[in-house]
Amino acid sequence: MAVNPLAGLGLGIGWRPEIAGLVTDLPGVRFTEVVAESLRHQGQLPLPLAELRARGVTVVPHGTRLSLGGVEPLDPHRVRQFVAAAATLDAPLVSEHVAFVRAGGLEAGHLLPVPRSREALRVLARNVRTLRAELDAPLALEPIAALFEWPDDEFTEAEFLTELLDRTGAWLLLDIANVYANARNRGADPVDLLDRLPLKRVAYLHVAGGAEHDGLYHDTHTAPTPEPVLALLRQLSARFTAARLAPAMLLERDGDYPPAAQLRAELDAVADAAGLARITPPDAPPDGQVSNTTLAGSR
Repeated sequence: MAVNPLAGLGLGIGWRPEIAGLVTDLPGVRFTEVVAESLRHQGQLPLPLAELRARGVTVVPHGTRLSLGGVEPLDPHRVRQFVAAAATLDAPLVSEHVAFVRAGGLEAGHLLPVPRSREALRVLARNVRTLRAELDAPLALEPIAALFEWPDDEFTEAEFLTELLDRTGAWLLLDIANVYANARNRGADPVDLLDRLPLKRVAYLHVAGGAEHDGLYHDTHTAPTPEPVLALLRQLSARFTAARLAPAMLLERDGDYPPAAQLRAELDAVADAAGLARITPPDAPPDGQVSNTTLAGSR
């Protein structure tokens, strides 16, 4: 199998305009991730993101709207936009979700789980191969956090993902927060899934925080990473170390942004749990002494 293009890049944080200044000010950051659909069609990057690229920071475009698990053919316009984002960023890897977002011409507005059936696997693999044929970069696929499951599964989650990777040659983007959320909502053991996944196929990892509502844990990306997710990360990191693997690790935050000092503290906690070098400034100011420009940066 090919060499993981993100191996050894360490810890990163998802790039969002609201925290552009914070990301720019992280001295040890070597990679970040941007929502592919947020980039302009003309190929012009937001200035803070262009500055990161000029510093040699790897930027991975992360898709959310291709609907790879949908029965309908991929939307050519969305595919072109996704491919253009990868080309603009000169990305060594791109990523999308094992999900669908539209059916019957209707947009769901959310990532929805695909059935773990032979037919769904066939459709998903077809769409992934179609996308890969348009890309110059490798593709990583992310299983989502799902609040419901389809009945009559023909595969376990690990079997379904392994077969998908084998059929398409894609990498795996493993979101540890999603693993935790799904296991908690199903009453299952998250470690069992980790033990059954092909860890050598993991290109990079996501971690994030969520919240519980009406007895279900929602992967909101708007809260600090909880201790159970960090504990799961510690167990997973030990497995990677034993296998001599070094996938990159990325913290996601998509709203309710705290002061910069709190985000830096969360990055440090994730780095420590993953056994990675910290990327934050050693003399970061204490909480409450951070200006708004540190978070937002230039636009």
